[in-house]
Amino acid sequence: MTSADAVSNLPPLQADEAQHGVLVSQAVRDAIATHNGWLAFDDYLRLVLYAPGLGYYSAGSAKIGSGGDFVTAPELSGLFGRCVARQCAQVLQHTGGDVLELGAGTGALAASVLTTLHELALLPGHYYILEVSADLRQRQQQRLALLPAALRERVQWLDALPAAPIAGVILANEVADALPFKRFVIAAGAVLERGVAVSAQGALVDADRPAEASLRAQVAQIAASLAQPWPSDYQSELCPMLQPWIATLGAALGRGAALLIDYGLSQREYYHPQRSGGTLRCHFRQHAHERALLYPGLQDISAWVDFTRVAEAAIDATLEVAGYCTQAAFLLATGIEADVAASDTTLQRAQLASEARLLLLPDAMGETFKVMALTRGFDAPLRGFAHQDLRGSL
Repeated sequence: MTSADAVSNLPPLQADEAQHGVLVSQAVRDAIATHNGWLAFDDYLRLVLYAPGLGYYSAGSAKIGSGGDFVTAPELSGLFGRCVARQCAQVLQHTGGDVLELGAGTGALAASVLTTLHELALLPGHYYILEVSADLRQRQQQRLALLPAALRERVQWLDALPAAPIAGVILANEVADALPFKRFVIAAGAVLERGVAVSAQGALVDADRPAEASLRAQVAQIAASLAQPWPSDYQSELCPMLQPWIATLGAALGRGAALLIDYGLSQREYYHPQRSGGTLRCHFRQHAHERALLYPGLQDISAWVDFTRVAEAAIDATLEVAGYCTQAAFLLATGIEADVAASDTTLQRAQLASEARLLLLPDAMGETFKVMALTRGFDAPLRGFAHQDLRGSL
C-alpha cells in the first residue's frame, strides 16, 4: 500500500477535530513565518505534539487503546505488565526503593505492575508517574483509583523528574520514539535537512535546505560506520534529544535499572542503505501512514529508536548497558508462557494465548520492539535478558 493509498483510507475528521486542526495549522504557519519561511522538523514536532492546548499530547483526545489512534502492549494484554513486573521485582529485591514510570499512557502498565508486585510481596515505596499529557494523567487517575487502597496510595504523579536520584526502577515504554527528531536527505552527496514550509497555495509542504554543521557531522559519523554507502535520495531520521534525555535518566537513577521498551534497531540496521525511506510513522484511529503534515495536532508522529545511540548516551551518563534483546525474548524469559498455562479455564487460556502471540510473533510486536536495560550499582544478571543478548549488534 502506498502512502497515498493509506491516506485515502483514513477516517474523515469530525467537526471538532477539523476545527482544532485549523488552529494548529495556523500556529504552524505562524511559526514558519517567524523562522523566515522554514521550520525544522523537530521544531514542527514540538509544536504539533507538545504545544500547550494545541499539541497532540497536550490537547484532550483519546489516543491510546481500541478507541484511540494506536494500541500499546500494556493495553493489548495484562501479560505484558506481569512480565515487566517480574523484572522490576528482581531489581527491587536488591535495591528496595521506588518505581518511576515515564509517560504512563492509560495507566494499564502501572496497574498491572503494581498488582503483580503486590502478589510477589515486593511493592515499591512509591510508584511515581511523570506524565506531560493532562488528559492522559486524568485517565491514569481514573484507572488507578480502582486499585485496592494499599496499591493506589503508593501512586504519585510528578511534574518533573525527582530532585534526588531514586533507588529502584525507571520504566519507559514507547517514550523514546516520541522525542522530537530531525529528518535528513542525501541528495547528490550533500546532506539536506528536511523541514516544513508553506506552498503558494497555503498548504504545509516538505522543504529541504542544506544541513547545518552539527547535523552534517552526525550524519557523516553514521555514514562512516556503514559497510555500504547510501543511495541518492536516501532519507532517514536522527534524534539529537536522545543523548540529553538519557543523561536526565542517568541523573534520576541512583541505584537500580532503567528499562526502555520501544520499536527500534541497532544503528547499522536502522541506517541500512536498503531502508531508504526512513522509519517515520503516523497513527490516526488505528491507521498507520507516513504523511506527517496531514493532520497537525491530531495524529501521533514517531520514528523508530536508534538503540546504538541510546547505548552510547548511556555510557556517557555512566550507566551500564546491562541487557538488550527483542520483546519476545524478554517476555519469554520473564514467564509469559507460565502465565498462559496457569489460566483457570480453556477459554481464558485460548484468549491469553492469542494475546501472547501478538506480543511475541516476529510479524507483530515480538521482533520490532526491543528492550534495553541500563543499570547503575546493580551487578546481578537481569532475568529478562537470560534468553538473548543482542548487545554485540549495537
